[in-house]
Amino acid sequence: MMKRLVVLALFAWPLEAAVPSNGETLRYSISWPSGLSLGEGEMKVARSGENWSFEFQFEAAVPGFAIADRFVSLTGMNRCSLAFDKDLRHGARQSREKITFDPSGKATRQTVGGGKSEMDIPSCAHDALAYLFHLRHELAQGRIPAAENVYYGAPYRVRVEYKGARKIKIGEAMEEADRVLAFVKGPSSEFQVELYFGKDAARTPLAARVPVAMGTFAVELVR
Repeated sequence: MMKRLVVLALFAWPLEAAVPSNGETLRYSISWPSGLSLGEGEMKVARSGENWSFEFQFEAAVPGFAIADRFVSLTGMNRCSLAFDKDLRHGARQSREKITFDPSGKATRQTVGGGKSEMDIPSCAHDALAYLFHLRHELAQGRIPAAENVYYGAPYRVRVEYKGARKIKIGEAMEEADRVLAFVKGPSSEFQVELYFGKDAARTPLAARVPVAMGTFAVELVR
């Protein structure tokens, strides 16, 4: 389920073109389209030496089932992934996995308490969180990135399309946003995510519509 919420390089442009140089913290509400609250999430960006650190935490509850997930991505200044951690807690089930990226073209996928495997990757690969910030950077430069494999564990093929500007309601205010559709295809699933980014220089993620087995989650920035 959470792979769809976190739904993820041109070296000449610094990441600061789309993210404040001192980082940012964004909070989101998660609900059904009807407005019924499911939970909340928080996304953080921070400089970590010569790298960038991205973190997304999500907590939600549906009848008889609680979710508490955490994702952490570390990239170089060029937005290329160095490491990606995911810690998933779905009801009584818990799992943790880490991917380490080697620019030479290999990634190691390690499940805590489980197996280990290697994957061939491009010299500049993106995990799910790193891809979101790569997409923001490209939008800030007036570009749509080419289709690529995005790593959430297994590789997911992601292609995005720009669908124009429109006004959407965020809280009690109407805001101008760029609408983007992401088409995602994985080893055993295929789905579409609707994303809205602000017109500000940082291309702040304002809202998303994410399909899951139970329906569609509505994600909205909390001002």
